[in-house]
Amino acid sequence: MPQLKRNDVIKPFRGTTAAGLFIDEQTYLGQWLVLYFYPRDNTPGCTTEARDFEQLFPAFTEVNAVVVGVSNDDAASHTKFCTKQGLSFPLIADTDQSVSRVFDVMRTKNMYGKTFEGIERSTFLIAPNGVLHAEWRKVKVAGHAQAVLAAIHAANP
Repeated sequence: MPQLKRNDVIKPFRGTTAAGLFIDEQTYLGQWLVLYFYPRDNTPGCTTEARDFEQLFPAFTEVNAVVVGVSNDDAASHTKFCTKQGLSFPLIADTDQSVSRVFDVMRTKNMYGKTFEGIERSTFLIAPNGVLHAEWRKVKVAGHAQAVLAAIHAANP
């Protein structure tokens, strides 16, 4: 599947949150959607990233933006992660990798000599009209949530 480009209409996707709610490409029309993909619950980088988005959650709300995290972990893992970290935003349990594949974030990885397929840390900023406004791939966690918020501010002077 070809990568999305800026101003592309978001392709159909449907994911289920840890709470059992469905989120698709139309759920947040009329609002900014920060859809961020991360490799695993309860790992250092992913925990820091989630905490950074949580810390800025009120600022995202002020600019009519919602934050949704996505990983291939299951609902039980997400529930524990949300509770432990006090997260206010939903996490999609993309166990079948369907949402990850729509956004082309699955990559072959190598860890300790073992090859596997996993999520490349990426974020997609979807405008209120359902088109891709910005994307970040191979995300470095430090300062990332603030950069996403800044992109929304820049689009809404």
